[in-house]
Amino acid sequence: MFVPRDTPLELTILLPCLNEAETIGLCVKKAQGYLAKAGISGEVLVADNGSTDGSQGIAAANGARVVPVASRGYGAALSGGIAAARGRFAIMGDADDSYDFTELDGFMAKLREGHDLVMGNRFHGGISPGAMPPLHRWLGNPVLSFIGRTLFRINIGDFHCGLRGFNVQSIRNLRLRAPGMEFASEMVVRGALAGLRIAEVPTTLKKDGRSHAPHLRTWRDGWRHLRFLLLFSPRWLFFYPGLVLLLVGIVLSIALLPGPVFFTPNLSIDVHTLLVAAITTLIGMQCISFAVVVRRYAAARGLLPASRVVKRYLTPLTLERMLVVALCIGLLGLGGLVWCVVQWADAGFGPLKYASLIRVLTISITGIALALQLAFTAFLSAIIEIEV
Repeated sequence: MFVPRDTPLELTILLPCLNEAETIGLCVKKAQGYLAKAGISGEVLVADNGSTDGSQGIAAANGARVVPVASRGYGAALSGGIAAARGRFAIMGDADDSYDFTELDGFMAKLREGHDLVMGNRFHGGISPGAMPPLHRWLGNPVLSFIGRTLFRINIGDFHCGLRGFNVQSIRNLRLRAPGMEFASEMVVRGALAGLRIAEVPTTLKKDGRSHAPHLRTWRDGWRHLRFLLLFSPRWLFFYPGLVLLLVGIVLSIALLPGPVFFTPNLSIDVHTLLVAAITTLIGMQCISFAVVVRRYAAARGLLPASRVVKRYLTPLTLERMLVVALCIGLLGLGGLVWCVVQWADAGFGPLKYASLIRVLTISITGIALALQLAFTAFLSAIIEIEV
């Protein structure tokens, strides 16, 4: 169906394609049929990612507009298609005939209500036998979706459904970057972080019509999704683990400074545990430092939006204030170190009774190391925020 270029369109049905000659024609026909049945002014757009099996010609022959996308990858193909879309809204779906392009009314209803992103939920709509590998259905998708909901507080049950609709301009404004399968997670996560209105509708999934293996690689692409979720959540990746380690280390250090702690006559913790506590404290502080630096960098570069937490707690952490805190901690550690040296001098710099001295020495050295970590973090954070 030819639509003049200057005609306003309401909907673009976007199909990313890589060697889908067996199914692309049928998908385009179904999409065209839906536009006609629903009376929607729209287009079927195929974002071809370098097919070598004639998929482009089949799509064009069935009325689709085909745009070539040179950069390889699922996300790259979709990014190229989104950039070329002429509709106010877009509904994207795989070109393998696993999604039903004749049943898109639920998506359109939510988009017309003003939602920016409408996700399909295959677990609510129905999954046909053989349509999804058991590992994906019972482990991969539920676990990754749970992690996404927990890390980003997004009430979405199926993070990775390939059938989804969106307001084209809203998604363009996100400037999505992921080139691979993790693009699916990036769209949801960055949309939620940007405050987009997100809804979910049931959709069905049937066994695809291809004879060749799917493009999805279970472990590689699963890791890429998990990696993306972690990288975009410095709170969960760095801050919360670091805070737990720091508190555990500090509590143990304070408890063991006066002497060993006995739980029973035969069970106690002593200097060895104090050494572990010192290392735990240092690792915890390093993790928190990473969280501060990464959050500031992400906000400065537009990867993550500036939040109330950043404005309230991180913005006041200027270079000078952090250096003052580092100096105070460093002086306390240095004082303890000087005390240890004095004790050694009183012993004629000979053998010492390490029972009490080693405790003070361990905590003092830990304090000096913490001070250096804070100072270096302060300078690194300041360098990152330099305007270029």
